Amino acid sequence: MKEVDYFQIDELLSEEQLMIRNTVREFVNKEIRPVIDEAAQQHKDIPGLMQKLGAIGALGPYIPQEYGGAGLDQLSYGLIMQELEAGDSAVRSAASVQSSLVMFPIYTYGSEEQKRKFLPKLATGELIGSFGLTEPNHGSDPGAMETRLSKDGDGYILTGAKMWITNAPVCDLAVVWARDEEGKVKGIIVERGMNGFTTPETHNKWSLRASKTGELIFEDVRIPQANILPDVSSMKGPLSCLNSARYGISWGVIGAAVDCYQTALRYSLERQQFGKPVASYQLQQKKLAEFLTEITKAQLLSWRLGVLKNEGKATPQQISMAKRNNVNMALQIARESRQMLGAMGIVGEFPIMRHMMNLESVITYEGTHDIHLLITGQDITGISAF
Repeated sequence: MKEVDYFQIDELLSEEQLMIRNTVREFVNKEIRPVIDEAAQQHKDIPGLMQKLGAIGALGPYIPQEYGGAGLDQLSYGLIMQELEAGDSAVRSAASVQSSLVMFPIYTYGSEEQKRKFLPKLATGELIGSFGLTEPNHGSDPGAMETRLSKDGDGYILTGAKMWITNAPVCDLAVVWARDEEGKVKGIIVERGMNGFTTPETHNKWSLRASKTGELIFEDVRIPQANILPDVSSMKGPLSCLNSARYGISWGVIGAAVDCYQTALRYSLERQQFGKPVASYQLQQKKLAEFLTEITKAQLLSWRLGVLKNEGKATPQQISMAKRNNVNMALQIARESRQMLGAMGIVGEFPIMRHMMNLESVITYEGTHDIHLLITGQDITGISAF
């Protein structure tokens, strides 16, 4: 993926940030692009992906080094997500879940013992994590969760189910959210091998086909006190995780959009129709100009959001806007790019149709497009429309 930097945003990045971006880009070119079409076509994940991501520091990159992370800033995290999603949304999703939905809550709300036990192995990919919030009956309304945590002697009993969980079939542990007997939302580290804990796989997906998705089923799973996150007891816990992940998504989808844009641009310059390149026609130039404009706007939005996150000033509402805008931007570019390639746009030799199918999931998970509109609407008017 060549650089698309119409407003010279690279000048706003440090040498370290540019080096990190280029390192991940080289990884994607070497390890992901040669195998991703076959993985998506065959509906199988990439062997050893998590360990490979851990080796380049893409798992929990903003976690302090004392817990196995790289201690990077939020702009670096965003750039990593951008380059991974240029390869495939499934790759970025795997890293995003591990980083923002598993390592982030353990680091933020976990005990010192939990941090030292789990974070270093999650950072290397030795352990694979998943995040359990969405339920069969509760997607956009997670506060209505039915999964329950009941006191039982010196431990707890966990019952319920979560679904649409990235990495569920292959996870070693899951950070799960449930209500206790007082109605408080608690974070629980559920480990593979606990009796009553199963992770059936979701089959026949048309999207994110290069990663495993499944359910988390809890049938009277006994949870020791040591596996309860001690420093959270409200919806602030899971929502703060989603804020971190949504920020990463806002960067990630830029990578997918750029990959589609560059593919369409190359094809339009090479493809001859009516005696001249397709790129010479007004309607095609209009599309390309709009693609570049929207990508540039998204880059500026995510860059500014990254600066605010580094300063501790980014609001959930700002993150929500960036996630919604940038995912919608990427999906529209994927759809229009597919049209520019005509029938060739649907074959695996080109990445556009794969990106488009992936982005149909990304525009839905971690807050749908419509839910994020309502978040902004509530911020504008002070009135909840939920």
